[in-house]
Amino acid sequence: MSGFPAPALAQGIRQLKLVTDWPEGSPGLQSSAMRLAKTISEVSNGRIAIEVFPAGALVRPFETFDAVAAGVAEMFHSADYYFEAKSPAFNFFTAVPFGYTADELFAWVHYGGGQELWDELSGQFGLKQFLCCNTGTQSGGWFVDEITSPDGFRGLRYRIPGLGAAVLRRMDAIVVNVPGGEIARSIRSGALDAAEWVGPWLDMALGLHKAARYFYYPGFHEPGTGLTLGINRRVWESFSPSDQRLIEACAAGEYSRSLAEFNANNALWLRKLREEGTVTIQKFDDSLLRAFIKTSQEVVAEAGSGDELSRKVYASYQQFRASIMEWSDIAERAFLNSRRLV
Repeated sequence: MSGFPAPALAQGIRQLKLVTDWPEGSPGLQSSAMRLAKTISEVSNGRIAIEVFPAGALVRPFETFDAVAAGVAEMFHSADYYFEAKSPAFNFFTAVPFGYTADELFAWVHYGGGQELWDELSGQFGLKQFLCCNTGTQSGGWFVDEITSPDGFRGLRYRIPGLGAAVLRRMDAIVVNVPGGEIARSIRSGALDAAEWVGPWLDMALGLHKAARYFYYPGFHEPGTGLTLGINRRVWESFSPSDQRLIEACAAGEYSRSLAEFNANNALWLRKLREEGTVTIQKFDDSLLRAFIKTSQEVVAEAGSGDELSRKVYASYQQFRASIMEWSDIAERAFLNSRRLV
């Protein structure tokens, strides 16, 4: 096992380090990473012991990918769009503007050829990756001032990652990406005019409702944000086939559990936000949504137009999206619309 970053062994126990890009104590994100580590340990009867490090504890925020590829840690828990500089194709496994919902993303990855393409992509960087968490449909963001038209984004200093950031840049926003723990402070200081994070539950935990007056929906940029368990490829290959299946199953289970947790808590905290009455909750104007759609189509197509593998990922994503949208329209969408008729 020499020559690669094998996890430490002690009396048959494999000891691994998992680094995250989430603030310490962050509900839904850091807590999901910790729950996943605990589940893997319990299901393996303690043979796989995982120590979880929040952002900044072992490596700096947004450096988790490189740390695991280099063997500084064995695993990371993050969002692949943070690493789009490696390849724009990583965006497709996290969130695409007007792309997949949480259920649709899971369906594409597991039953539409997405995992095989992801393996090919992440393998170029010495990693093996799985979906392990989903925030559900995110919110549009927090704004210091009201936004009434596409012109409102001109010169707006906005915190947003991934392909959503590319969309806003084309609408002349000044886009930055700061770690979650710095967002509220940046708004209060005037360094940011607006920011998105996740949704009412996590956003209010960060105090964003006390930093900005307007809360917009829907989150066109992240309709079902998938988070990643990344594993050093050599470490992954050193596991027995049964332990590989164990980790894969635990990640899939945490994906479902985290999505349920986000939906339950976002509903609860949205009600609290309404009851407090200090923030204006507002839907993006249809003129804005049309502008988002038009620009998103251009941005997503460009993200999938690079090297051969990026084109393969994009083609697979778009083909499955067309198919799943037909079903979603007569399934969830039709049912949700009919439920409102009462």
